[in-house]
Amino acid sequence: MGTLYIGIMSGTSLDGVDIALTSFSSDTQRASLLAALCMPFPSELRNDLLALCQPGADEIRRAGLAGQEWARLAAAGVQQLLQQQNLSASDVSAIGSHGQTIRHHPESGFSVQIGAPALLAELCGIDVVCDFRNRDLAAGGEGAPLVPAFHAWLLHDAQHTRALVNIGGFANLTLLAQDGQTSGFDSGPGNVLLDYWIHQHEGQSFDANGNWARSGQVIPALLERMLADDYFHRTAPKSTGREYFHPDWLQRQLGEHRYEPADVQATLLELTARTIAQALEDCQPPPSAAYVCGGGAHNGRLMERLQQLLPLSPVMTTAELGVDPDWMEAIAFAWLAWRCQRRLSGNLPAVTGARGERILGAAYPA
Repeated sequence: MGTLYIGIMSGTSLDGVDIALTSFSSDTQRASLLAALCMPFPSELRNDLLALCQPGADEIRRAGLAGQEWARLAAAGVQQLLQQQNLSASDVSAIGSHGQTIRHHPESGFSVQIGAPALLAELCGIDVVCDFRNRDLAAGGEGAPLVPAFHAWLLHDAQHTRALVNIGGFANLTLLAQDGQTSGFDSGPGNVLLDYWIHQHEGQSFDANGNWARSGQVIPALLERMLADDYFHRTAPKSTGREYFHPDWLQRQLGEHRYEPADVQATLLELTARTIAQALEDCQPPPSAAYVCGGGAHNGRLMERLQQLLPLSPVMTTAELGVDPDWMEAIAFAWLAWRCQRRLSGNLPAVTGARGERILGAAYPA
């Protein structure tokens, strides 16, 4: 069995499919990113996926068709990546495909990711490992976050306690203690409400560098209402998604008030920063540094606020640890496929709340 794996991840930001070609070594416990690319979602597919995150008519048919389109886009990216690297399908042991989450309901014991894995295997000619969340859910866990297990495998440091902060559509945290203990959970919204608000008012898909938020002023009363939400006061394990934090949630917080749109954007950014910072401040032992990955690592205003709120912990990106912040999650799902094929566990019960370690993933041979 070879050491080359491809990880495919598309998250709640719904900006595209991230594809990472990765090499793993058991002897040195290393993951090497060899090449990566992102396949942006065509607007029609993005709209279809976004619509599927909420109840609607003819959902089963629409989910089936959108899953096939997702698989075709991912397969085109895989083929492009292999051509760039002068590799053939036979050189890759497996694809670890997260698929696209359209519903996540751990309170009801299920999570749904679409992505037509059988079609992906057919189009790529490579074994596909998918459906990583439901085995953990079956064991009583949240099915998320899963990336902390990879963080612990790759980035634990016996000399320092590290915090890893992934800021995609939602923000999830990993605390790697010096003694080897790992904890992690979703702190709340990352970019999801920020992206929605700027698209509604400025027609942009995201707030580049946080500049629009920077132009506004935080609205204290609105921030206080949002921070009072029950989710932020729950103890871990916990995970969340668009099922909870969505436009209607935001509208309930706004009520009948007519705030300046830029001020709302500034307040939403403050919500993300405050909930991440508070979660890290509550961690024991406190982290010596916080390393950010995901799209939020490119939001200069958000990074500034995190550093201001965490004056005793340097805030930087995972590039300082040798991991490109744009590809952390895609690499993690390549790792989960690698673990699955070796019949090794892929979850951390201390993070997800599962009854024990479980082998994650379902396989579709090419």
